[in-house]
Amino acid sequence: MSWVRIDRWLGLCAALLLIAAVVGFGAGLGGYAQAVHPVALLGAHGVPHAWAFNLLGFVAPGMLAMVVAERLRRRLPATEGWAGRVGSQMLLLAGLAFAAMGVLPLDLDDLHGGASQLHASAWMVWVLGFVAGACMLGASRLRDPGARAPGVLALVVGIAAAVAAFGLQGVLPAPFAQRLAFACWAVWLALALPLSRGR
Repeated sequence: MSWVRIDRWLGLCAALLLIAAVVGFGAGLGGYAQAVHPVALLGAHGVPHAWAFNLLGFVAPGMLAMVVAERLRRRLPATEGWAGRVGSQMLLLAGLAFAAMGVLPLDLDDLHGGASQLHASAWMVWVLGFVAGACMLGASRLRDPGARAPGVLALVVGIAAAVAAFGLQGVLPAPFAQRLAFACWAVWLALALPLSRGR
């Protein structure tokens, strides 16, 4: 099977895996409410099946996202400027940071302790990497008439994720704002490779 054919499903699988893990494990955890509790609670120390959620909800989607970012980087033309190349590297870093959130779970007994701070740091690296990478890559793709669709997508989801993660935190409940940022990333994952030009 060619990479072009695989590319159609890579990001979609990552997005669906994330969504299914959040919905499925959330439904299976007594007292958990999607509108009230953060996603990371499902993988926190001491929560039933936390290791499985961390693997399926964070690590696997993050690793797949790294492959998506690398495939996008390989599709960049030889004349691509620094913005597109750095943007693709930032998106790869975002995937790595997302996977790291599953390796560095929250500690519910000490939300200000080292383990929880490491998880929060991984989340911050993820959102900054995704926002910066999507906006940089999107802006660079707009100059290519054949790549404007993925460029517009990257810019829209990058800006929307920034608004959700930073602008709406004090307006909406934090778990809801966080989920909006995750949703922006999931949309990008599902559509980035199918919209871009294959080799």
